[in-house]
Amino acid sequence: MKLMEEYADKVIASGAYEPLDRIYVLNKIRALVGDEDVDAQTAQPLVAQLVDLAVKHGQIEDGQTAREILNDQLYDLMTPRPSVVNNTFWEKYQQSPTTATDWFYKLCTRNDYVKVAAIKKNVVFDKPTKYGNLEITINLSKPEKDPKAIAAAAHDTKKKYPQCALCMENEGYKGRLGQAARSNHRIIRMTIGGKQWGFQYSPYAYFNEHCIFLYGKHEPMKINRQTLVNLVEIENQLPAYFVGSNADLPIVGGSMLAHEHYQGGRHVFPMMKATIKKPLHFAEYPAVEAGIVNWPMSDLRLTSADAGQLIDLGTHIIDVWDHYSDEALSIKAFDGGTRHHTVTPIMHRDGEKYVLDLVLRDNNTSDQYPLGIFHPHEKLWHIKKENIGLIEVMGRAILPARLKGELAEVKKFWLGQENKIADSHLAWAKEVQSSQTITAKNVDEVLEQELANVFANVLENAGVFKDDAAGQAGWERFVAQL
Repeated sequence: MKLMEEYADKVIASGAYEPLDRIYVLNKIRALVGDEDVDAQTAQPLVAQLVDLAVKHGQIEDGQTAREILNDQLYDLMTPRPSVVNNTFWEKYQQSPTTATDWFYKLCTRNDYVKVAAIKKNVVFDKPTKYGNLEITINLSKPEKDPKAIAAAAHDTKKKYPQCALCMENEGYKGRLGQAARSNHRIIRMTIGGKQWGFQYSPYAYFNEHCIFLYGKHEPMKINRQTLVNLVEIENQLPAYFVGSNADLPIVGGSMLAHEHYQGGRHVFPMMKATIKKPLHFAEYPAVEAGIVNWPMSDLRLTSADAGQLIDLGTHIIDVWDHYSDEALSIKAFDGGTRHHTVTPIMHRDGEKYVLDLVLRDNNTSDQYPLGIFHPHEKLWHIKKENIGLIEVMGRAILPARLKGELAEVKKFWLGQENKIADSHLAWAKEVQSSQTITAKNVDEVLEQELANVFANVLENAGVFKDDAAGQAGWERFVAQL
């Protein structure tokens, strides 16, 4: 069959158009790709073939951004309008929240908004540590930035539209240099905390059904009582998903501090499986079970079926931590008028109970630790130098793509083969090699285990109260203030 005709049939089969619309759909495709049709091939997805054909016809230039824009415009043809998507979602929600999210997620994978093929390229495994199994991923799915977009951004002083990648205005946006193509993007509208929010999936998901809840206005992130109220309301609406917020400060926060948003999805993270190492009791909140979690980062867990008491106690802990200092442990709440303390709050459901993890964060720096006192230390930068955000707090490492090639050279080094090991990995590689016998049979196992061990150290560095006697004493001093 001819390529454009086959894709037109696929668009109609998706339900976005009726069979009577076939000529109309074909003309839409021709307008994007060019008039001359060719035979469809089986070795490549139809849309990828259409993008190549558009380049051949001179409809678009042969560049990364132009290809991405056309890819999403073509997939937009098989994506219902936002109003239809929202109506269908909430109709299916009447059956169950899971029925609705299952439908929406399938839509977002079928129309290539969630980049399933790219995500499959990621390296993913888990290995045991003293804190339980930790999950390691090497992120190979996100494409490198278009060099033309980088160059254009350096000279672009215009006000942006959309203002950021999370704004509602991205829905259906064609895209341009430096601004991602979003023609096939759809957002479910939700009311959270009495205000309009959006619910969408992440194009380059880090875990199953990785989703984002974004505030309808472009306003900075903030962690306070309203945050906890919002998390409870999201859990009430989508109880099968966890939801959490990155911290609202640089260094300890995520990469999108300018737009209020949360992340969620259908995944059980290592931190959720961690046990309580010390129960805590708060007489004024009898309906709440509380405790310090056996975890490398400093985590207080609150569990209750009483959302009101959970929110009240959680807010109290956030407020106390916001002003708490412990000079013996380099913990400092304020530097003049600059705030240094916040939390990473994460919530999931256990039956009728809400489980709230409050991970204490401090973003101070020092001469010894210029990137952050409670940040991966320099010895670990060869593996992980970036900020520790929400996902990694919970025990899933997001490691940079450069490691795939670099670690292949480390394995060659261990096996005595000719290699180009990076200087940054050499001391670590020698240390590992001196502690065990590495062979061609076990080299992959050794590498994976050592990466998990490094990640455990990364999380320990980011914890404000360490897993030692001084850290235990620090916990006791803090809890005494609650």
